[in-house]
Amino acid sequence: MRCWYVVYTHANSETRAREHLVRQGFTAILPTYKRWRHHARKHEVVERPLFPRYLFVALDMLEQRWRPILSTVGVCDLVRRGNAPAPMPSGLAEEIGERAALGAFDRLSPLEGLRRGDPVRVVEGPFADLIGRFVGVADRERVFVLLDLLGRQVKTTLSQAAVSPA
Repeated sequence: MRCWYVVYTHANSETRAREHLVRQGFTAILPTYKRWRHHARKHEVVERPLFPRYLFVALDMLEQRWRPILSTVGVCDLVRRGNAPAPMPSGLAEEIGERAALGAFDRLSPLEGLRRGDPVRVVEGPFADLIGRFVGVADRERVFVLLDLLGRQVKTTLSQAAVSPA
């Protein structure tokens, strides 16, 4: 009977370990999520492991040997109970893999992590290129921004797409 097991990898080697396990004939899942990365005035979407340093591998303990996994490039060990690998609860690895593939764990809002009072730039609409202060989230699609207009501060509601961190 085929069960899923958790593989512990070297730091930042999850993808390499998964590729080498698949090359050896194992079925492996590396659940990932997408997020914005801001570095050196560059904004890009990157894919990161949902569980850093861990991935899942399917094994039939009666037909497959698990020890070769330990010598796979990028792999440190299997999560074990005693000397034997500890199986995951039935269906959990598949569920996590499916949800990750559908983007359920993605964090793509460029405004995520902003706190009240942080500077934001309006990038589209009639207030384009104005710098304001983030006030809060109105709903899933809109945010509140405090803008300096005509010598006073005005609270406006803008779409999330129209605002970016300054």
